Amino acid sequence: MEGTLGALAAHNHRRPVLALLCALVLSCLGLLSARHLSLNANLVDLLPESFESVQAIHTLEERFGAQGWVVVVGEDGDPAQLQRFADDLAPQLEALPGIRYVEITRPGSFFRRHALYFLSPEDLKEVERRIDARLRWERQRANPLFVSLDDAPAPSLDFSDLEKKYGGGALSRLSSNPSDYYLDPAERRVVVLAKPDTSSADLTFSRKIVGEVEDVLKQQDLSRYGPGFHISITGSFQKKMDQQAQITRDVAVSSAVASVLVLLYLLLHFRSLLAVGMVLAPVGAGLAWTYGLVGVVYGQVNLLTAFLGAILGGLGVEHGIHLMGRYFNLRGEGMASEAATRESFTHTGGAALVSALVAALTFFVLGTSRFRAFREFGVIAGVGMLVLILAYVLVLPAVLGLMSRWGWKPRASSTRMTEAPLGRLITRRRGLLTAVSALIVAGLLTQLPRLRFSYDISSLQDQNLDSFVLDRAVNQLIGYSQVPLVVLTDSREEEAVVVRELQARKQQRGADSTVDFVASLASLVPEDQARKQLILQDIGELLDKVPDGSLDGPRQEQLAQLRQQVRAAPYTAEDLPAGVRQQFAGHGGPGTGFVLVYPSVDQSDGQAMRQLAKEVRGVTLPDGRPAVVAGEAMVHADIVDMVSHEAPLILLGATLAVLLAMWITLGSLRTALLCLTPTVVSLAALLGLMPLMHAKFNYLNILVIPVLIGTTVDAGVHLVTRLASPASDFMRVYSETGKAICGGLLTSAVGFGALFLADHPGLNSIGALANLGFGMNLLMMLVAFPALLWVLSERKRRRRAVPSRQRREHLVKDGQGPHRPTPSH
Repeated sequence: MEGTLGALAAHNHRRPVLALLCALVLSCLGLLSARHLSLNANLVDLLPESFESVQAIHTLEERFGAQGWVVVVGEDGDPAQLQRFADDLAPQLEALPGIRYVEITRPGSFFRRHALYFLSPEDLKEVERRIDARLRWERQRANPLFVSLDDAPAPSLDFSDLEKKYGGGALSRLSSNPSDYYLDPAERRVVVLAKPDTSSADLTFSRKIVGEVEDVLKQQDLSRYGPGFHISITGSFQKKMDQQAQITRDVAVSSAVASVLVLLYLLLHFRSLLAVGMVLAPVGAGLAWTYGLVGVVYGQVNLLTAFLGAILGGLGVEHGIHLMGRYFNLRGEGMASEAATRESFTHTGGAALVSALVAALTFFVLGTSRFRAFREFGVIAGVGMLVLILAYVLVLPAVLGLMSRWGWKPRASSTRMTEAPLGRLITRRRGLLTAVSALIVAGLLTQLPRLRFSYDISSLQDQNLDSFVLDRAVNQLIGYSQVPLVVLTDSREEEAVVVRELQARKQQRGADSTVDFVASLASLVPEDQARKQLILQDIGELLDKVPDGSLDGPRQEQLAQLRQQVRAAPYTAEDLPAGVRQQFAGHGGPGTGFVLVYPSVDQSDGQAMRQLAKEVRGVTLPDGRPAVVAGEAMVHADIVDMVSHEAPLILLGATLAVLLAMWITLGSLRTALLCLTPTVVSLAALLGLMPLMHAKFNYLNILVIPVLIGTTVDAGVHLVTRLASPASDFMRVYSETGKAICGGLLTSAVGFGALFLADHPGLNSIGALANLGFGMNLLMMLVAFPALLWVLSERKRRRRAVPSRQRREHLVKDGQGPHRPTPSH
């Protein structure tokens, strides 16, 4: 394998024009294929189509249409001005072609007026009994001939027990706010809800509809609603657009910063613009080829693969540092350019190929994940690592061959070997450094029980974006979530079964329930209204006889409300407020089978989403089928379950795959274990360091662990394989390889570290954790591991020396050894 690499490099060195022409053609084809790549930040698309939550979302969009709203928020006006703004804006938004309907008023007054129809006939009789008892008591006290024999209090007209019995349901939650508008006088805020036709996952439609809403808002004379009045947009559609814009901005900033930092480091490392260009040329070609393949296979990038350019660039530059450093040293020893190229690619290139194969295998293990963000990251990164090696073999020797034909030679300062001062310290204090390193690692391992996983969904979506913050304020103003879960049913009978079962589960779980309330169109229309109306008429006759003067203020208000409620006429689904009917109207019209489940927990809490999924799933319909529950909360729950289940398996698989690959390529299990030692120890130290740094794993940065396994093992391979040479000198190898290892790890850290500049919290945490890992591995490779290798080599030499000395003594004793002169001689 090493010989083949050297021969290919020498061939491309002799025929540079042909090699560079091939690289140019492949790069042009790659760029053409990649020019239409787009970013897809939709979380639903990160799960396989086979998942129940994904299929349910698609079915929901077909039957129900868009989930979520375009929400216009007017602020800093008095209540009258806020109401006028909502009244003025609603018809203009409803006229937009992409808007199904607009909601500005609550259904609370309607349901409060008809609240008594939701009581059972038995409870209505109880209301009638209490009122009748109070009336008899009042009549007795009004009779001048009545003499009370006790001081019994008046029969109570307190119905709080019945209110508690029926509290927590859809009726009480929908009628709890006394305001008719979605208005908060204290915050001076009003909300206008516009329901689009298409899902917010369609970013083209989202941009179009939000743009049309913005155009309508620009035409408004906001001064009519007060001097400080202003407006904002939030809701599912605006949140998706803001998240997409944030990630796109992060990609641009991180990639640019990574490129500049890598360029600056290479200039510092080689002190030659030409050498920097030689290193970057293969990286540029390899990235063009890789993204060309991505364009052909996937056609788009996701939340993680969007940043692979910066990451692969950093990892690819590492190979160039090792290869160019070795080439310069060989030229400094007087070797010709082609011979130096062959030698560099034979040994250093062989080590680079081993490390690339190991890294690629690790990434491919990550590519077995069902989580699309991980799977595509693993596949693209694995292919990219192999493509970068191919690019180096094709491009770098050709560039060196072309430059040598033009008479270029490395400067003497580039080829001069300088002894590393740290190497002398390691040789003198190897035992002490090994012991201190072992104590530090052991101390960090004691922190492992404090290591935690963060279940906050903010690692997938930035909850601190302005639209996300305002959306939470809108949810609080409305009183319940804007985006409920939807249980898909096919009949009123199935609706009733689902509502009963979910209400029973909510009651059984009590305070631990994750469901706020459950509503269906049928559940909002009480049964047996004709019979209840007769009871209400009897109650009305009794209420007319209750003397108002005998009641205190609150009881008088309650009496007035009761008189209004008993006069309410029965109603049907067609009589419900338009805003209520429209929420249950799918593409098939109203009543096509939906049950809305409103969560009571924060939907950014991954653990709470798992509990919610368990509570609402598994409802059996009358025909034996399980009810289908749709909503992004279900997607979040599946992501949490999948990452929690797959992470340990991927970590174990990556470790075993790396060990097996190194065993096969290096030809020795002992050598493979030795090369893997610094990676394993530095990872263990990283895990212990995380609690001290208040760092936690999350749904995205968990992939850093298998990535570090694959990308840091090459440093051990380079050092061990160079020291394994019989003619190797420790100080020379350490000085040369240590500098390359340091440069390689730093450029790799720059690739991942660019994510540290991302505003997106999940991507930011990947950059932070990766940098901690690379920093720990750098300390391990520059200090602890070389000291350990020196200590082990000393023990090996002593073990070999003991049998040799014993053998010589045995030969002398038998008179077969060399004649030793006596002291007299």
